[in-house]
Amino acid sequence: MLSAARRTAAGGGRPRWWAELPLLAAVYLAYTAGRLLARGDVHTATGNGTALLRLERALRLTPESALNRLFTTTPALGIPAAFAYAALHYLVTPAVLVWLWRRRPEDYRILRSGLLIATLIGLAGFTLFPTAPPRLLDAGHGFTDSMAQYADRGWWGGEASAPRGLGGLTNQYAAMPSLHVGWALWCGAAVWRLAPSRVARTLAAAYPVAIALVVMGTANHYLLDVLAGAAVMGVGALLARPFLRRTDALRARAAGAGAHGGPPGDAYRGRVQGGDVSAGCETSAGERFPRQPTRGGRSADGAAGAETEPAAAAH
Repeated sequence: MLSAARRTAAGGGRPRWWAELPLLAAVYLAYTAGRLLARGDVHTATGNGTALLRLERALRLTPESALNRLFTTTPALGIPAAFAYAALHYLVTPAVLVWLWRRRPEDYRILRSGLLIATLIGLAGFTLFPTAPPRLLDAGHGFTDSMAQYADRGWWGGEASAPRGLGGLTNQYAAMPSLHVGWALWCGAAVWRLAPSRVARTLAAAYPVAIALVVMGTANHYLLDVLAGAAVMGVGALLARPFLRRTDALRARAAGAGAHGGPPGDAYRGRVQGGDVSAGCETSAGERFPRQPTRGGRSADGAAGAETEPAAAAH
């Protein structure tokens, strides 16, 4: 039996697909548009990226440098990593959403809500803290753009993972937080918790780790971006249940207002159509409708009936 919280999250069953698709499409369009609108100026974005790198070096936490050297000098690792960065972000997440909707509808709404909330928080991060990724810093920082290096092997050009000729449709300064890692963590956690197969759970646990290595090795994100992406997903998960409780309460209130707010005549018309005329036409004692026969055989306007009342016959 579902717990009370899980019943709230389930919302009475699988959501309608024709309601879900526009919602997910709207958030994805906001994600894409937000990346474009929150470009920031190059000087600010580069300064923020350099500040993150200095902080990491002060903490002696700079795995992206070693990973980037490995990926750029070893094509057997660098090329699959480039494909993974360009494709999996847009393939695995929708696949997990569809799987949850079809197979785990009681968990779908809570997990979907957490993902959407985290994505919107990420968009705020892109806007408030535009950040140049390591590959766009000065060459003196020691990073190589492996996506550009292996561009002739795939469909992307020299501007992140966008297809050739469409680089202007992406914001290259939307590095903080890493939603590549955030979405991968969401996918991994959902499948690990709910999949019945041990193989599926193992792959789910490995997926976000692999994506974290990919985004740093391709010089698209800093370690702090990765950690921020994970933190954003955690916040989304914490806010998902309160968000659903609030939206369900508003929906119930709206439904209740609609049930009691119809025109007064609607109830009467429904009773007449259903055959219950007297419920809407009550009379006082002794009152008769026109042409309504009495027990004595006379209508209310004096017309004679076939029978007479015993009391009238006695007189």
